[in-house]
Amino acid sequence: MADDGRRGEDDERGPGAQHQMFVVMEDLLDKLKLLDYEEQVLVKHNMKPLSRHYFVASPYTANNPGEQFYMFSVIAAWLITLCGRPFETPQEHDDPNATVSNVLSQLRALGGLVDFPPSKLKSGSGEHVCYVLDRLAEEALKSRDFIWKKPLYPSEELEEESVMEDDAELTLSKVEEMTSCHTSSMNWARPEMILESVTDSAEWNLEVERVLPQLKVTIRSDVKDWRIHVSQMHQHQDGIKTSLKEAKGYLDKLLEEISKTQEKVGSREKYINSQLEHLITDYRNAQSKLSEAKELYQQGSGGVTERTRTLAEISEELEKVKQEMEEKGSSMSDGAPVVKIRQSLTKLKQEIQQMDVRMGVVEHTLLQAKLKEKNNMTRDMHATHITETSTHTYL
Repeated sequence: MADDGRRGEDDERGPGAQHQMFVVMEDLLDKLKLLDYEEQVLVKHNMKPLSRHYFVASPYTANNPGEQFYMFSVIAAWLITLCGRPFETPQEHDDPNATVSNVLSQLRALGGLVDFPPSKLKSGSGEHVCYVLDRLAEEALKSRDFIWKKPLYPSEELEEESVMEDDAELTLSKVEEMTSCHTSSMNWARPEMILESVTDSAEWNLEVERVLPQLKVTIRSDVKDWRIHVSQMHQHQDGIKTSLKEAKGYLDKLLEEISKTQEKVGSREKYINSQLEHLITDYRNAQSKLSEAKELYQQGSGGVTERTRTLAEISEELEKVKQEMEEKGSSMSDGAPVVKIRQSLTKLKQEIQQMDVRMGVVEHTLLQAKLKEKNNMTRDMHATHITETSTHTYL
């Protein structure tokens, strides 16, 4: 199912999307070599060198998710440290979710675009893994002030075209020259005295078979002859016209079939629309009723929520009241408070008796003081009266 989903995404993006990660992986490997990953990563962690398509997720490449994810996390951590950011090297027993989250957060901090879910990196292969490592490698190269220079191509001097002539190949002009020369020589040196041949036919056939491979003549046309190009152009033009006539017939037939099919589809669509018009009307009415029901449901759910909250408050208060009643009931059924009250009453009575005694003592003392004061006043008044009487007597 995952392969089908990946295939569907590739079809939407284009036919070359599924091969893009091969190119990105090759570029990534070149960047890692520039950063000397063999010495700083492979030797340090005792790892094998990466192949050209190590992080590519394809049915044609071998996949080992555990090993590939560990390799990805180690290389990503190393690249992040090269960018000047502290990052601890992950271990094999670390949580993959935490490792992926930390790597993506560092990538975002470096300005990288993360528009895919973190789970895409857990497999340890695929285009997103290649993208993350390639982006981090690019940032690491920038931190080292590495600049890609334009390639310098060696200058090639144009050599004059030279036609290599083979001993077994002859041009048309040379064949004509040789033919004319042979004819003239035959006409000049024809012996009239030879009237019949004395050569054995078997020996003649053997000689012909021996010399025949050497007598092969290949007529090679001159590539600079414009007449040849013109004849080739006419041949291609005739071939194009013939193919065009055949293709035009097929295309006209295909166009006619497509037009008929469109007419059939249009008429069928009209018929279906006419047949389903009342159903569409019912569907629209049902949709409107559903919308009204949803509104009523939302209003009702709002009231239910408010009542539920009120019920929760009342329940909480009821629990408090129940708890208080239980505490009071337990205190009423307990005899310890009654004993304490009785002891307090006894103690209070004793204190009242003591207070009564003290009050009696105080009243007695006060009475004595009042009597003493009254006696003093009486004595003083008597003394004053005697003084006044004696004074009047002397007068």
